Amino acid sequence: FENSGNWIFRRRGWLPVFMVIAGIIMMYLGNRQAIIFDLRDEMIFLSLSLLGEVIRIVTVGFAARNTSGRNTAAGQIADELNVTGLYSIVRHPLYAGNFLMWLGPVLFLRSAWFTVVFCLAYWLYYERIMFAEEQFLRRKFGDEYDKWSEKVSAFFPFSFHFIKPKLRFSLRSVLSREYNSFMNIFLIFTVLDFCRNYFLAEKLFFTKVWIYSLASAAVIWIILRSIHKYTKWFEVKER
Repeated sequence: FENSGNWIFRRRGWLPVFMVIAGIIMMYLGNRQAIIFDLRDEMIFLSLSLLGEVIRIVTVGFAARNTSGRNTAAGQIADELNVTGLYSIVRHPLYAGNFLMWLGPVLFLRSAWFTVVFCLAYWLYYERIMFAEEQFLRRKFGDEYDKWSEKVSAFFPFSFHFIKPKLRFSLRSVLSREYNSFMNIFLIFTVLDFCRNYFLAEKLFFTKVWIYSLASAAVIWIILRSIHKYTKWFEVKER
């Protein structure tokens, strides 16, 4: 179980790709009238994804160096155990944020059964990743980890004994780590919009709100990517 979790972790980017492909196929084969453009509904779906990004931002912004998802293909990394901030509410706030980020595009498809399939797939996929991470933390931090995990649930917040983060919020740390996730939200919605429009009208076009949103996100991405690549401004001590 732990070995499979480590294997899946190194390929964790596969799930959103598979879900997008499955979603496009579902739109083509399913009830196309259900996916007609509705600005209110689609802004709700986008807001849900952005809420997931906010959870990631708050988690990353207060996290210390070599923690909070900074594992590599070579293995797990954890210089210290995160137990404050959102980690005092759930043990895996990044994955809770990811769930909401991906739930938005899934709801875009307006399919109850596809939403259920996504939730089950996400749980099975990340259950193994979380298990592998927790086994690593248990071996490294021992009783400290056990005491924390006994009080804090893994994914759903069943208690709210919030502990103030030890470090100040680092905007530069957030910008350096989250610009890809932010861009991907708008990219996925726009791809789904493009496919939806083609299936409904048999014409290749984007809905204005989505292509304008993607263009705005792309400008932000290019700026942050350039700063990250050509300067050291994002380098922050202890982050």
